[in-house]
Amino acid sequence: MHFVPLQTPQRSLGKGVSTSSALGFGAGHIGGTQMTEQEAGTLLNRAVDLGVTLIDTARGYGMSEERIGRHLSYRRKDFVLVSKCGYSVPGYEDWTPESIRAGVDMALRLMRTEYIDVMLLHSCPRTTLDKPGLIDALEETVRTGKVLAIGYSGENEDLEYALSLKRFSVIETSVNLFDQRGIGSILPVAREQNIGVIAKRPLGNAPWRFAERPLGDYCEPYWERMNTMQMSKIVEQSGLAWDELALRFSTFTEDVSTAIVGTSSTANLQRNVEMVNKGALSEEIVQQIRTAFTTHDHNWIGQI
Repeated sequence: MHFVPLQTPQRSLGKGVSTSSALGFGAGHIGGTQMTEQEAGTLLNRAVDLGVTLIDTARGYGMSEERIGRHLSYRRKDFVLVSKCGYSVPGYEDWTPESIRAGVDMALRLMRTEYIDVMLLHSCPRTTLDKPGLIDALEETVRTGKVLAIGYSGENEDLEYALSLKRFSVIETSVNLFDQRGIGSILPVAREQNIGVIAKRPLGNAPWRFAERPLGDYCEPYWERMNTMQMSKIVEQSGLAWDELALRFSTFTEDVSTAIVGTSSTANLQRNVEMVNKGALSEEIVQQIRTAFTTHDHNWIGQI
């Protein structure tokens, strides 16, 4: 089978990190027990082979970090490694300077690497950011060469506060068809501070999968927004599939450095690459999407 690699130019990922592919790989799926070791190894290597050179993981993603180390450590210089810390370190209280240091050391050990390109504080509130010594501990890992750049993953007022501290080089936040609040507020601030932006949930959890409201499902808020925005009309007028419209919108939103998509399928990974290779949406379609959100925005906050 012939595989088409990612053809978009590399993008800046902020201070302390060189560049990243426009499409990143969200490595949450590979942490689950439903995926075999062989499947995880094949998927990770296929991503890098296709030019998807940013791998995003976290302490909370099951076996993800361990499998990245097992299957990609031999080609460490071929990709940018992003992880998250602050919690779930055996023997340490969550969200303490000690857990930060120990969490970075554990991540280095599990991923069999001497350095991590970007280490993010994972969705903690501003009260946690204000804990004495917490960010200092993360900055210390940069001085010792264990981490190249630090950042924050989160949404809304907590993310705004994190940016106001001017201590982070990278942020990770939701940017998709149904979560656009940050496009006009967060992203311009990130640009002013030369901060890289990792767009998570570019497919918006794919709420179009459900004909009826998916009560209790993670994507229920996005399903409601999708219908309120009458997004199906824009999809029909564009002539594009839902996933293509969503992924190209997020990936090519101004100031987004990379958009991370998780999958357990090499076929879906290839499709994601091919969709991004088509480039940005037309300005007309982008404006329709933006107008649909701003017109119907009922104080829609970013989904955590």
